[in-house]
Amino acid sequence: MKRPASWNSRLAAAGLAVLMAGALTACGGSGKEASGEGAAAVKLQLKWVPQAQFAGYYVALEKGYYKDEGLSVTIVPGGPDIVPEQQVANGSADIGVDWVASLLAHQEQGLPLVEIAQVYQKSGLVLVSRKSAGIAGPSDLKGKKVGNWMGGNEFELLALFDKYKLNPSKDLQFAKQGFTMDQFLGGGLDAASAMTYNEYQIVLEQGIPEAELSVIDMNKEGVGMLEDNLFANKDWLAKNKETAAKFLRASLKGWKDAVEDQEGAVDIVMKSADAASTSRDHQLKMMKEVAKLVAPDGFDIGKLGMIDEEAFRQTAEIALKFGVIQKAADAGTAYTTEIYGMAAK
Repeated sequence: MKRPASWNSRLAAAGLAVLMAGALTACGGSGKEASGEGAAAVKLQLKWVPQAQFAGYYVALEKGYYKDEGLSVTIVPGGPDIVPEQQVANGSADIGVDWVASLLAHQEQGLPLVEIAQVYQKSGLVLVSRKSAGIAGPSDLKGKKVGNWMGGNEFELLALFDKYKLNPSKDLQFAKQGFTMDQFLGGGLDAASAMTYNEYQIVLEQGIPEAELSVIDMNKEGVGMLEDNLFANKDWLAKNKETAAKFLRASLKGWKDAVEDQEGAVDIVMKSADAASTSRDHQLKMMKEVAKLVAPDGFDIGKLGMIDEEAFRQTAEIALKFGVIQKAADAGTAYTTEIYGMAAK
């Protein structure tokens, strides 16, 4: 998923949320809900619309894992005008999903948020090009037109350019990329940003064989930044640790099922997805790629949701170097492993 709003506008909205926090109460909104008499209510704010990117939560809901933990969970869809950090900070949701760099920026702005689990262990961002463009590796980006959605998505690429001593203002043309792959497909970009689980699949669906494409993987280049994590409002969390642990335990059970039964997970997701804007085939391709980020090759599936200290450090250092945050992130306050530990019991 892309980040359609600029960092400044997002943080301005977050600042407004701080001012409004005392005045706002948890609201309903349209979401997928599992209810139970006497159950503890939890609202999960997604960062985008229902799709396989969030399959684990929908699986946990559908299979009754939240209900089994004594929870009444509502999954609230996101969208281009929704800032998950704002929603959690102002009490409209209890737990949110967003990328770690975005969370760090909002924490620095003073929002009372803390990460409680890292669902995606790897970055899903790649640069895709046609082999005919002659881009076999990052050094070949010199003199090329390279696209990115900007607005907070560009920092991994800036780190990549920096690693290969490429000045994005002089050595290549770093261009704003639209929210479709039309520029790339039409030849307007030599290399385009793509998420493995979404835009890259769209390119393949347009009939371009993988054999004709070159891919630069941010993880393999050592500049990957952590993406989908779960975070909570610190004030809510202080009073609801057991509830948070139950929510996390059920969610990770849902994610385990989604990884192991991808077809079944997509069937569940399609009950909430907009059939007019996606297809089961696309969602299945997305699920297959998402599974690789949630449980990469060699990863112990029993550790789903763990926060890897080294991966967090890399994300935070890139965020600092390229201005996402102005001060080095303090791992001791940015995330907590307490809830994960409680959920594992």
